[in-house]
Amino acid sequence: MKVVIIGCGNVGMSYAYSLVNLASQVDDLVLIDINEEKAKGEALDLNHALPFVPTKLRVKAGNYADCNDADIICISAGRNQNIGETRMDLINKNLEVFKNILGEVKKTKFNGIYLIATNPVDVMSYVTYKLTGDPNKVIGSGTTLDTARLKYLIGKKLNISSKNVHAYVLGEHGDSEMIPWSRASVGLTQINNYLTEKEKEEIKKEVRDSAYDIISKKGNTSYGIGVCLHMITNSIISNDNAILTLSSYDKEHDIYISIPTIMSEKGVRERIPVEFNKQEQEEYNHSIEVIKNIVKSLNL
Repeated sequence: MKVVIIGCGNVGMSYAYSLVNLASQVDDLVLIDINEEKAKGEALDLNHALPFVPTKLRVKAGNYADCNDADIICISAGRNQNIGETRMDLINKNLEVFKNILGEVKKTKFNGIYLIATNPVDVMSYVTYKLTGDPNKVIGSGTTLDTARLKYLIGKKLNISSKNVHAYVLGEHGDSEMIPWSRASVGLTQINNYLTEKEKEEIKKEVRDSAYDIISKKGNTSYGIGVCLHMITNSIISNDNAILTLSSYDKEHDIYISIPTIMSEKGVRERIPVEFNKQEQEEYNHSIEVIKNIVKSLNL
């Protein structure tokens, strides 16, 4: 299986490092960046790790011709989110970047899956779909990272393995994201037996503001999303039918938004509807409207 990463910044290279360092079913990894020398240097650096990792991955710096036989293209190129900026503030910065990238990819014979990591990820996934044509072959990383943050914080609060926390963040990967607490559990026990309403609100706020906090301290987020992209990639390639909170196409509202989604190596297999309570439905509807309003303003 062949993966092409377009954009060798913090996110792209954290993803690449995860593919190299963790168990991966990827055979070939190609790095493309507007700065060709940086891509070459990153590829060389990653190759030097190969003697001591559990993979037999081949890594190289390449160009758009390498997209011809790729199975997955991950786009992580774009402008960084600066201190004080929301993810939505990045739209105008990254729209032209995507138009240029996708224009180049469309010149190739690529027929695989687009995995979008650039923020605002729901909007950029929609842009990719509109410029390429098949919504089932375009997904965004969505709220997989937000969900990981939620599981981590609940596990830390309760001193329980985060792997046994079954809770998810849905909606926009951004300020309007929501948590369907009525569907959350620890093991087989409903979350209300562990957390008060106040504690749930505190955790929700910390999850929502995590990126702002990290960016204010180190300038970017990278490791968490890198591992999430690795997990998504392995799930697609292995056809393991994992349920992930991916940003996928909502035909009814003509947007991309995160909801439990099952992928296959051919694309989106299924979007799984969620039974919300009344308050949760209102929160999810608000997230839909936030994304819809942005999408309407795009110049595609």
